[in-house]
Amino acid sequence: MTAGGPRPAPVDPGPARRIGVAVSGGGDSMACLDLVLSGAGGRSVHAVTVDHGLRAEARAEAVAVAAFCAARGISHDTLPWHWDGTGNLQARARDARYRLIGEWARVRALDVVMLGHTADDVAESLLLRLRRAPGCDGLAEMPRRFARHGVAWARPLLDLSRAALRDHLRDRAIDWSDDPSNDDPRYDRARARRVLAALAPMGAGVEALSATARHLRQASTALDHYADEEAARRATADRGDLLLDLTPPLPAEIARRLVAAALRWVSGRGDGPRQAGLDALATWPTPCGIRTLHGCLLSAGPGQRLRIAREPAAVARITAPADRLWDGRWRLTGPAAPDLCIAALGGHLTECATWRDTGLPRHSLMASPAVFRHDTLVAAPVAGHPAGWQAVADGRGNFAVSGQGD
Repeated sequence: MTAGGPRPAPVDPGPARRIGVAVSGGGDSMACLDLVLSGAGGRSVHAVTVDHGLRAEARAEAVAVAAFCAARGISHDTLPWHWDGTGNLQARARDARYRLIGEWARVRALDVVMLGHTADDVAESLLLRLRRAPGCDGLAEMPRRFARHGVAWARPLLDLSRAALRDHLRDRAIDWSDDPSNDDPRYDRARARRVLAALAPMGAGVEALSATARHLRQASTALDHYADEEAARRATADRGDLLLDLTPPLPAEIARRLVAAALRWVSGRGDGPRQAGLDALATWPTPCGIRTLHGCLLSAGPGQRLRIAREPAAVARITAPADRLWDGRWRLTGPAAPDLCIAALGGHLTECATWRDTGLPRHSLMASPAVFRHDTLVAAPVAGHPAGWQAVADGRGNFAVSGQGD
């Protein structure tokens, strides 16, 4: 990149015919929308804004995006979200954006959703992650393409700087909104931007750090390739659980990747387990050991054979109608009725007289799906009480190390 980055060019959507663009109204996302429109070539483009309800200006910004879209003859939707005051606000807002936009994209049958992340975002993320002393994956450039919530996502601007995109908007006489939190030192990302500005005179600014993250992504991809080969030999799905045979010992990095990917696959979470949690497994497993990590339970068999199962507490409050996917992976079929729902079997396991005959650990069965009529157990097909119901863990696809995360 030059000082201002390469000149932005129209975004080629490839084979996608129906394209979504996530637009906050900020400079990056407005530039993304304009570049997608420039490269659409008659394809159908749809824009969406998530209003988190956290700033008074957000509503006016969404209205401005809607007006921009109307002037260009494309559809625009605003999706509201309200924080309930629990958990980390930034993490909750991020998860909500993906979930809401994912639902929107599925309803509109979009082929891909474009995101306006830039080289600056890559460099800032690298700085922010350094404090957690992550491995190669943690510092690698964010994936340019990924799948989440049943939707394909793309980041076409990762080689472009924030400054270059704003120059493009000025040349095109396109307005954008600046979120004041971007310069508020109370926020980590704002502080990272100041650090990047201080590092720039040393040649360690956005260009250098984003290139480093890109090289780390290439290294991560290569490691995933070899980890996938080991996964094909060593991983076995067992009624919602995943069994990993880590004997004979593998190189530490390959073993770490297998376990991390298994945790994501079983939990269904888009993020990976923290490095500290994986590091704690270095002297484990031991025979009959058990550990909780990333919404899963890891239990050890002889040698280094692991069973990774869903943690019962992680699914205790998850419910779904009897004809819907449960916990993102379980699909149940049977004599459905409007008053039936799916929930974790939990303590109702004691009502399944033959559960020991399944050969599954108690905790695996407690986290398995069951059919209830109000508080009354109707069926627990995984736990040996089918009552005309079947359960298939088909919501996550085949286990693989590559292609996970966002």
